[in-house]
Amino acid sequence: MVKYRDVSREPKENRMKNMFALALISTLLLAGCAPKAEKFALKEGTPAYTLAKDLAAIMPALDPDQVTVLVEGKGLAITAAEVIQAIQDNLGTRTEQLKSVDAGQLKTIIEQGATQLAERKLLLAAAAKTSVPAEEFDKAMQAQYAQAGGEPGFLEALKGAGISIDHVKKSVQETLVINKYLEGVAEAGAKISEEDIRKSYQEETAGDKTASVRHILLLTQGKTEAEKAEARKKIDDLLARAKAGEDFEAMAKQYSEDPGVKENNGLYEDFPRGQMVKPFEEAAFSVPVGQFSGVVETDYGYHILQVVDRKKETRPFEEVRSEIESRLKDGKQGTAVEDHIKSLKDKAGIKLIGL
Repeated sequence: MVKYRDVSREPKENRMKNMFALALISTLLLAGCAPKAEKFALKEGTPAYTLAKDLAAIMPALDPDQVTVLVEGKGLAITAAEVIQAIQDNLGTRTEQLKSVDAGQLKTIIEQGATQLAERKLLLAAAAKTSVPAEEFDKAMQAQYAQAGGEPGFLEALKGAGISIDHVKKSVQETLVINKYLEGVAEAGAKISEEDIRKSYQEETAGDKTASVRHILLLTQGKTEAEKAEARKKIDDLLARAKAGEDFEAMAKQYSEDPGVKENNGLYEDFPRGQMVKPFEEAAFSVPVGQFSGVVETDYGYHILQVVDRKKETRPFEEVRSEIESRLKDGKQGTAVEDHIKSLKDKAGIKLIGL
């Protein structure tokens, strides 16, 4: 089942889906969409207005008394004020942590938040005819309450955090609608034939079934062309250092912007074909074991891979048939969702203006 969760681009039900999330940004996508830019303004005296004023001391463009459009498209515009409102709605009193970040970190948080809020608006518009039964909503809310030992504890926790229960309910409802809509998109794109399954098995027995790689990622999602150029220059330098013999594990720990494997020093172990995005997979299964890839570019950013190991499939076909079918289906579902979201963004002419 494909879920629209914390990060807008989580197309595959696999390890890659959590690979590039920013913890703070992930909270934004639980936010309800704010009104359109031309009608939206932070009200003086509100927590979001005060937060924007405080953040403007770090980055003046965030001043709530001015309109700063960060993302625009056909009939859609996301302002800095909307992103700050989303942060305030979701973090409540925890917004204090934002006041200690530097300008570069704040820029990344706000710009990625704007991009993701735009994507959420597009999905909600596309899912306008999708409905969720009341019992599904109730079940989802009960799951929220259970995290705090019951509804009273949950409400008390929200109150202490400065977060509105009405906002939480709206967020849950919207996310359920998006999930249901994307499940339909995923299912339509997940047709797997017996030929597909047998072909995959033959590839895994003739070639390699799984790969283990250590990698460095420099994120480019939501960044300007100048920032992407800077990231490219940096990754080229890191590749040269790696090929010159520098300790790649230590480099991955220091430089990689992939929080999904930060604790493992950039290591992804024993992942099969169809689990990672295509350029990443192609490098992982083609570069000789022990060697480095060149710079690999994906929608997430720039990567350097060091192939640590690869393994072949040795089990008989009937033993692994259902496993292969499930994996292929997950991969096709992820691709279908990713392509659909990209199509929505292309049709809307979504463009990041940035700070």
